Amino acid sequence: MKLNTNGNVYTFCYAAVMVIIVAFLLAFVASALKSTQEANVANDTKGQILSALGYDKAAIDVAAVYAEKVQDNVFENGELTPYEGNFNTTYGALIKNGELHVFTGTTAGGEQAYVIPVVGRGLWGGLWGYIAVNEAKDKVLGTYFYHESETAGLGARISEKWFQDQFIGKPIFGEGGEVALTVVKAGAAQKENEVDGVTGATLTSNGVAAMVKDGLTAYEDFLGGAAACPDEEECPACKEMDEKECGGCDKACDKACESNNVEQ
Repeated sequence: MKLNTNGNVYTFCYAAVMVIIVAFLLAFVASALKSTQEANVANDTKGQILSALGYDKAAIDVAAVYAEKVQDNVFENGELTPYEGNFNTTYGALIKNGELHVFTGTTAGGEQAYVIPVVGRGLWGGLWGYIAVNEAKDKVLGTYFYHESETAGLGARISEKWFQDQFIGKPIFGEGGEVALTVVKAGAAQKENEVDGVTGATLTSNGVAAMVKDGLTAYEDFLGGAAACPDEEECPACKEMDEKECGGCDKACDKACESNNVEQ
């Protein structure tokens, strides 16, 4: 019996067989490349962390420098402990669930630093980044920001060095111990903790401002901000407040004294 190659049955069967073969090949290739893809994503994430520390990720061996300069830790129960799990490439869900990763490392200039991951949302999609702070945890040493789908030439410019470098040297907290570092309208930055946004990208700039504030606020217990300040009645060193003294305080207690206008 001669096969009718012009019939509908033949066309349907041929198409079905080709779809199955192509799907199988794509699944096989995806499976074969999965480990390589995951390694590349992890390496890129490490490069972003190193960028916040002032390294040019395009000019270094990212894996080698990260292994030498950076340690992944988790902040829990008031302490930093080395993280022993698999390296994470996204941190939004972890932060939401209270798993706070803090990277300790050395900047390209040789300073000891802490790097904090932050996540947020821009005009069209997700934003993320890393903020390196000094050993005293009160000033920014460097940042790295990127986006999922912001507009090229506008919101996408948050990934450019000129924008990120504006944060260097900026204080994190305001006078009351709250997170005050922020992004304002382009050309409007006047206070020492304000950074100019991107011209023509107000919503993306606002998204970065919210990401920075919310991200650093989530880490206030680690940074020693207002949320970490104990009540004077709970701080042994601050019980002498009636005598206008606050001796032997740690950083959190110092902020508590400042907020109560106590001389130290």
